[in-house]
Amino acid sequence: MSLINPRWSLGLLLLATGQPVLADGVDDYPIDIEHALGVTVIEEKPERVATVAWANHEVPLALGVVPVGFAATTFGDDDGNGLLPWVEQRMEELGAGPANLFDEGDGIDFEAVAASQPDVILAAYSALSRSDYETLSKIAPVVAYPEAPWSSGWRDMIRLNSAGMGMAEEGEALIERLEAQVEQRIAEHPELAGKSAMLISHIKPTDLSQINFYNDNDARVRFFHEFGLTSPQFVTDSSVDGHFAGSISAERIDEIADVDIIITYGGQPLVERLNEHMLTSRLPAVEQGSLVLLGNDPMGTAANPTPLSIPWVLDDYVERLAEAARKRQQP
Repeated sequence: MSLINPRWSLGLLLLATGQPVLADGVDDYPIDIEHALGVTVIEEKPERVATVAWANHEVPLALGVVPVGFAATTFGDDDGNGLLPWVEQRMEELGAGPANLFDEGDGIDFEAVAASQPDVILAAYSALSRSDYETLSKIAPVVAYPEAPWSSGWRDMIRLNSAGMGMAEEGEALIERLEAQVEQRIAEHPELAGKSAMLISHIKPTDLSQINFYNDNDARVRFFHEFGLTSPQFVTDSSVDGHFAGSISAERIDEIADVDIIITYGGQPLVERLNEHMLTSRLPAVEQGSLVLLGNDPMGTAANPTPLSIPWVLDDYVERLAEAARKRQQP
């Protein structure tokens, strides 16, 4: 459980739900931010903000701050400039110059991060190792993930990263705005409520002996729950060990039979293979076309909600899920 605590004030109160709520004096310094890798002390409001790993840069951008450096995007980058379209648009709105992008293809580029001379490094959504954290901490204070690698929800990302910037109150206001947008859109699609959904990770059309999936610890799956969708029991059961993914063998494929909507990454060849395979072809979601296919493009990133992508792709993403839900006929 993360806790952001200005030492000389009430700071944050922690409700029984485990969600931090803003109280008076949140901008008092120094601020202690507790996370999975330790406690980070922010001595004064940072002026130069750098981020590493996926999408953390979207928090400062959403709050009107241009990072001095952040990771280049590879997945979903359809024009090869290292920026997703909502990030590029926001930087233009802020009048920012060319982005200082870190190449993380082989891991964190520590030299590049150091060269950006940050006052704080944001990584609330990441999989920093202990070694990564200790190396980055020699450069500047580091805000890591609250509990487990790659399991931070979009609210966690905003709360921790905005606190690291000394902008916790602005972070809460951003969360409220995004929640209102999601609630409004979902209210227009009651057909999603109560349907079960499963996010299968990159099915290999040539090998369907084992099906890998993301579970309830993954931010993409938790986003489904905000839409009123539920997870199959075996998906939920696989979440107890703290991992964000699981697998099921083809011999247990009948357990997937009750899943209303299947989401995965792939194109038409994958659909054809699923319809041809002796096991997957019998799944009601496959038979009825209750599938949502995501690609390596901006829409493909919709499965993983981030502060700037939510308003950008929400309408199209929810409509795809709703269309799949309408196709699913109950026996």
